[in-house]
Amino acid sequence: MIKVSDTAKNKVVQLMNEDGFNPSENYVRVGVKSGGCSGLSYDLKFDKEQQDDDKVFEDNGIKIIVDKKSFLYLIGTTLEYSGGLNGTGFVFNNPNANRTCGCGESFSL
Repeated sequence: MIKVSDTAKNKVVQLMNEDGFNPSENYVRVGVKSGGCSGLSYDLKFDKEQQDDDKVFEDNGIKIIVDKKSFLYLIGTTLEYSGGLNGTGFVFNNPNANRTCGCGESFSL
């Protein structure tokens, strides 16, 4: 399961509305792909459809879909949003990551 913090929820709802998505019907697709300075990087986008092999979660009023391959890397992750002096953007707090890069966008197991 993937958790969504209150600050991330508020930002997701805002961005979905700006991009023409309906937060009560559409999804946040979270995934993992090869790349980044630590080997794997996070991928986040909005989606209107789920695929056959997707895992579907809902937390804090946000519907999340994750493909089966990425799910194993993301179990227990919390999606947060940071708007501080160190940069703004979504942050993945992943308990499975052994190492992360300085910007927090990539990780390794």
